[in-house]
Amino acid sequence: MSTESATSKLVAFQSDKFAQLAEPALDPAPGHQTVIVTCMDCRIDPYQMFGLEVGQVHILRNAGGLVTDDVVRSITLSQRELGTREVLVVQHTKCGLHGLDDEAFLADLVSETGTEPGWPVGGFSDPFERVTASVKTLVACTFLPHRHAIKGYVFDIDSGRLHPVE
Repeated sequence: MSTESATSKLVAFQSDKFAQLAEPALDPAPGHQTVIVTCMDCRIDPYQMFGLEVGQVHILRNAGGLVTDDVVRSITLSQRELGTREVLVVQHTKCGLHGLDDEAFLADLVSETGTEPGWPVGGFSDPFERVTASVKTLVACTFLPHRHAIKGYVFDIDSGRLHPVE
């Protein structure tokens, strides 16, 4: 299936369902005062995983569920302007970045494009260690006024279980 074909189908679905999907009466501040940082992996559905509905949390997704500069920026705005107080960092087993060789990826990218990106690739060897590092980064971030309730978890793709990371 081509990208254009998939995009056309997605847009057509959305336009047919607009009245059911739009929630204009909701406040932009999430009802649960929580931010979830997780992976963009298509097998992960944070709404289903946590029994959520639109308007309850802010969900930040990227490759690997990494705490990047942009994630810090988004959490800072979420806490300071939209009233969030808690953060969940949720990574998962069998992630596409698990075991990725950053140097080899960058070498291929630079070889093909002639340009080195200004962002880290983020490959990792252990999702529990990565979550621990991400939580530590957020707890140490002085931009965040609410650093007392930042928790980390690893979601097991095979069992569906969520494992807390200390």
